[in-house]
Amino acid sequence: MGQNMSRSIWIAGAFVLVLGSLYTAKRSPGADAPRLRGDTQPSAAATTPLTVTTQPGQLAGSVDGGAIAFKGIPYAAAPVGDLRWREPQPAPAWQGIRSATTFGKSCIQPTFNTSMDWSSSLGTQSEDCLSLNVWKPPTHSSTKRPVMVWIHGGAYVIGSSSLPIWSGAPLANKGAVVVNLNYRLGQLGFFAHPALEKEKPGGPVNFGLLDQIAALKWVQQNIAAFGGDPNNVTIFGESAGGQSVLALMASPLAKGLFHKGIAQSTYGSPEISRANAVEIGSKIASAVGLRGAALTPADLRSVPAEKFGQLKSVGLSTSPVAISGDSVLPKPILSTFENGEEARVPLIIGSNSNEASVATAFGMDPAALVQRLGFLRGAIEVLYPGVNDDKTLGLQLIRDTVFTAPGRRFAALHARYAPTWRYYFSYVPAGLRSQWSDGVPHGGEIPFVMNTVDLDQAIAGKLTNGDRTMAKRISSYWFEFAQSSSPVPANSPLWPTYSLNNDKTLAFGERITVETNFMKARLDVLSKLYAQMFPAP
Repeated sequence: MGQNMSRSIWIAGAFVLVLGSLYTAKRSPGADAPRLRGDTQPSAAATTPLTVTTQPGQLAGSVDGGAIAFKGIPYAAAPVGDLRWREPQPAPAWQGIRSATTFGKSCIQPTFNTSMDWSSSLGTQSEDCLSLNVWKPPTHSSTKRPVMVWIHGGAYVIGSSSLPIWSGAPLANKGAVVVNLNYRLGQLGFFAHPALEKEKPGGPVNFGLLDQIAALKWVQQNIAAFGGDPNNVTIFGESAGGQSVLALMASPLAKGLFHKGIAQSTYGSPEISRANAVEIGSKIASAVGLRGAALTPADLRSVPAEKFGQLKSVGLSTSPVAISGDSVLPKPILSTFENGEEARVPLIIGSNSNEASVATAFGMDPAALVQRLGFLRGAIEVLYPGVNDDKTLGLQLIRDTVFTAPGRRFAALHARYAPTWRYYFSYVPAGLRSQWSDGVPHGGEIPFVMNTVDLDQAIAGKLTNGDRTMAKRISSYWFEFAQSSSPVPANSPLWPTYSLNNDKTLAFGERITVETNFMKARLDVLSKLYAQMFPAP
């Protein structure tokens, strides 16, 4: 009974993650919608500093936020027609100078009729969406710059590299070369079906992760042209982007393509099995009008891509997780970490003080969850002394069960083999204290770690100089980690590495402090529950 009730908490938390980082994206809709990929004509404004030569051809960029940006760069061929649900193929070369001044098209995805609908910021959607963007510092350096590759969140269902708060300009102005990318989402990005199983038994199913790997290969081949160091690549992301960081660390196909990772707001939902994904794939085919045992891969590939973007019902995607059982993820991510088989690279991992905002945003009542705990309620209350109301208890329980405890478990596992740092983000700007009364929401740290607070339209008008200073300080930790593998900027508190025997967490609150045994009592209990419910195979 107790274990089943605890599992229900996990399921409830996982369910609300189906919409991943909607909260973050909505807060930054952006004034300009992403436009079509640039054509192959020379840019009239192109000058020598704004032009680079990559393996596929020359690119002309533009000044963006003080940095030099190259947008809408194809890193793989369009995954359309016979290339749908296949490994990404190399992008075709071009002649002349390709304009790289506008974002590429967003990948096919659903939109939602909620108060946080941000579909207007996506611009044109297309199955032809495998592009990336590069920001480089405005000044030349004879020393290669650290490379930071941002992977957006969105529960593997939504998102686009064009959202303003995901801009790489501020970090580029610090001295990094920053990349962000689109990858296939939803049923076009994570999909298995009996017909495809017959076509290629044991073939890939995590196409979105394969896209991320293809983008990292592009970085290895081309980033030096932008002044970046291909031997110093940091991958970082939030929510499903943070899950992607862990997935890439676990994937044998990504080994050697990056050298550090930052996993923000990862969650504890385990990957689904290939067999379950095949069952879901059959339901998806029926939902788009395809039925029958004789269904072929050609039938599946003939369905207009937009039809998949219209599927919103629960059970018609593998979201918010990837699939275990292909060449990308032969085993679940947790199992790989349990066995010490992940990439042994330095890792930062952490979460926010109100991650459960994704639950309340879509109608879940945390107080009602607590009231359904039955006899477990007394045991849970002991773990949260001083919390007297059901809403706050429910929010914190979801936060810690779905985010904080799993993050600490991954940190402890990885710390056995490589330097690992934990953080907890609770800094609330003064102008948002009434709006963020329960703490920093899911995704609320992104404008601070990327120093894009002034690009976030929802908070820009409420910022103080102190908030901007805090954003610069916090982003300096991320930049310094990318630059030197040690997240300790000058004149900042030391950030000790984490292990079970050295339980240190850097708390980004009103002050930046080092906490010892942070939430240890409750996380010990929740981690044991997690290990019992989701044991490594």
